Amino acid sequence: MADDSIRCDACPVLCYIKPGRTGSCDRYGNHEGKLVRLDPHVVLDRALERGESVVPFLERSGEWDGTLIGHGEASHYEIFVTAIGAGTTYPDYKPAPFIISSQVDGVDMVTVVTEGIFSYCGVKVKIDTDRHLGAECSTVRAQGEAVGHMTTSEYGSQMLSLGGVRHLTGGSRHEGTATCEALLNLCNGKAVELKIDDGAKVVVQAGKPPLVDGTQEERMRVGCGSATIGMFAKQWFGKVDEVVVVDDHITGVLSEHQAGKLLGVRETGIKLKARRSTPGRYFQVAEPGTSWGGTDIDDPLTILGKFSAKKAWPGLRLLMVSTTGEHSSYFELGEDLKPQEKELPEDLRASVARIKENCEPALCTVLFMGGAGGSLRAGVTENPVKLTHSVRDTLTRVTCGGAPVYVWPGGGITFMADVTRMPQNAFGYVPTPALVAPIEFTLKLADYAALGGYMENVRPLSSIAEQDDGRKRLTARADNPWPLESGAKAKKR
Repeated sequence: MADDSIRCDACPVLCYIKPGRTGSCDRYGNHEGKLVRLDPHVVLDRALERGESVVPFLERSGEWDGTLIGHGEASHYEIFVTAIGAGTTYPDYKPAPFIISSQVDGVDMVTVVTEGIFSYCGVKVKIDTDRHLGAECSTVRAQGEAVGHMTTSEYGSQMLSLGGVRHLTGGSRHEGTATCEALLNLCNGKAVELKIDDGAKVVVQAGKPPLVDGTQEERMRVGCGSATIGMFAKQWFGKVDEVVVVDDHITGVLSEHQAGKLLGVRETGIKLKARRSTPGRYFQVAEPGTSWGGTDIDDPLTILGKFSAKKAWPGLRLLMVSTTGEHSSYFELGEDLKPQEKELPEDLRASVARIKENCEPALCTVLFMGGAGGSLRAGVTENPVKLTHSVRDTLTRVTCGGAPVYVWPGGGITFMADVTRMPQNAFGYVPTPALVAPIEFTLKLADYAALGGYMENVRPLSSIAEQDDGRKRLTARADNPWPLESGAKAKKR
């Protein structure tokens, strides 16, 4: 090591950094012989000033003067110190970078702040689309490398499970770096192109509509074919004799459906080339695809057999529509009882428009999922299992960049967070490869002492103003629970 280099211990890479240079993660640098964190440390301002409009994660105008006490009765807990840009506890024999005390509603609180290095992490992606993306368990690739797999289809959405320790560390180096880059970009709200084996190419970005094979999705389906029949049967009654709602999962037929029976819809003698479930509900009408109702059909008549001559009649009016209203066709039976396509009547146009109206906008949802186990907890207490127990017993509140998380039941501290509820660029990486994610633990000061916390490292909230260089103050989201307030109220009960 050169005499003027310093060694960074912020991750297992242990870079030697020359003056004016950064480590391989671009998060730490050598500034005049000192190891410094380059990204700003983020604190959240609850913006309680009277008359001020709250804009989610708006950077405060002007230079921050370090003032922590604003206006109003609740000003004593106006600031929440996040872990974004705070630094890490690695190699974990040392306390967390920030252990901050504050008083909330007369309760002494403490927030322990650190950026965790997560090898055991990934994202769960919910893609609102009626189009078939790929078979369940199919490999999902980024830059040609396997980064995850397709999982279950949900109501109007399809799910991806990406990342995890096996993709990050269990494959080739290129697989690990491609996985880490995809996770980092998704968590930081950037667009990522993914390819599903034997399936679609999809561009995913948190909070934005998905692009499936180059086409932007506009809406998720209103429901399955059967549910659509139930919702709109009354609006079709008397205007049409038969309705088939085409759906890759459950195709609905009005005259056979219970909703149609209760309305007194006449039997039409319709036949579907599919597996019949309960009356009016059919499975496997076609192969999965990106056309009508998430199937591979372009002509809806291909799913119909011959109408029964005993029940059907010439002039029978038939509407076929998809679960999003994107596709629709209107037919009338001729003398030979074969459907003949006609122009869609105006009153049926209105019903198709109503289906579209009831379809919610298609979006991509990205949930970061991490296991905060192992040595990360050692930055909070000398007896790490006590932190796990404290979280399980709801004595300790977990947040991710100030955003709420869902903590899974069972052992360990496995949590999920919606990345759109966090400040921008809240995530980093280390070249091991692994993600760097913020995590905060907030609890009553007495409880922190009881679990063996580093009481000698606790410092008051006002102390962060003493070193305000490199700190960024943001306005917190109004729809996020305030970590300190919620925690204090829970402790007082």
